Amino acid sequence: MDDYPALSVFWSMLWFFLWIMWFFLLFKIITDIFRDHEMSGWGKAGWLIFVIILPFLGVLIYVIVRGKGMTQRDVKSAQENEAAFQSYIRTTAGTAGTAGGSHADELAKLVDLKDKGALSEAEFQQAKAKLLA
Repeated sequence: MDDYPALSVFWSMLWFFLWIMWFFLLFKIITDIFRDHEMSGWGKAGWLIFVIILPFLGVLIYVIVRGKGMTQRDVKSAQENEAAFQSYIRTTAGTAGTAGGSHADELAKLVDLKDKGALSEAEFQQAKAKLLA
């Protein structure tokens, strides 16, 4: 290790980090090319060939020309994923707008009544057993 100074290690690590970052950006761009539903098939093929044949220049030009749309597609995808997740949670928890309320809502009401003293422990356990049956 004495023949490889610290500055050389720093530069080697920096170049390695930049190289890995470039690969991540390349894969992100290739994914974005296929995710864009507004671009024609020939447009996708052209961008893909350009990014593969001239990788550094292709990535730079793609980010300059289509970077804003790339961001919008990422935001739209994140919002759709969040909406799907929230819908799944509501459906699983049973609070998707059922007419009589869900079991979780009813149980929460029972706990609230018990905490206020309107129900005794025995009445609470009986109502809870009836609700969960």
